[in-house]
Amino acid sequence: MLTVASLGSAYQDGIVDTGREPHFLFFVSFLLTFGFIRTSTHMIRAQVKWWPGNVEVGGTHIHHLVWGILLLLICGYVAISIDPDSPWREIIAVLFGVGTGLTLDEFALWLNLKDVYWEKQGRASIDAVVIATAISGLLLVSLRGWIDVTTEVADEVQALVGAAGILGVVLALINAAKEKFGMVVWSVLVPVVGIPSAFRLAKPRSVWARLARPCAWSALVCAAKFAAAIPV
Repeated sequence: MLTVASLGSAYQDGIVDTGREPHFLFFVSFLLTFGFIRTSTHMIRAQVKWWPGNVEVGGTHIHHLVWGILLLLICGYVAISIDPDSPWREIIAVLFGVGTGLTLDEFALWLNLKDVYWEKQGRASIDAVVIATAISGLLLVSLRGWIDVTTEVADEVQALVGAAGILGVVLALINAAKEKFGMVVWSVLVPVVGIPSAFRLAKPRSVWARLARPCAWSALVCAAKFAAAIPV
């Protein structure tokens, strides 16, 4: 019971809470369906008496990729047009996984447009399933991590843009006080451009120059008084 509870907690934390449950259900149902249908075809080929045979309509063998395609069409339409909420979203994910497993198991047939299931070309079906499994599994494990990284990067970029904007405003004010009005516009548009002019001397009659002289004089007086107060 403790193990079941631990697995349930891990599933809740790692799959459900991270929004990956539909993807996980698709992945599992896809693999289970492929394993089942591949076993079924081997049982039919071995002519196991108690195992159900092929589905035929009017003497025509209906390949299981037909049912897979129908499932994919129905699930795709429902997902796009209705966009169902839970639990129907999870049910659609399972059915979509079943349809994918049925269809890819006969990938070689719709690639070559002929029944090559048991021939050398039929190996393409296995290759397609392996590739689909690898991609789906990789996305299941890594997609959320990439989303989190993207979100963090977006937040950092937003912070950098905000800091650059504030810097641009400060530089624009300094350049305006120094009567370097051309650099005011550039400081707002491209803050880095306004940095050199912000450190250069202001025009003699600018607000910056008029304020700088008294401030500089006051600073020199204070420094002199401080130096005089220091005992030799």
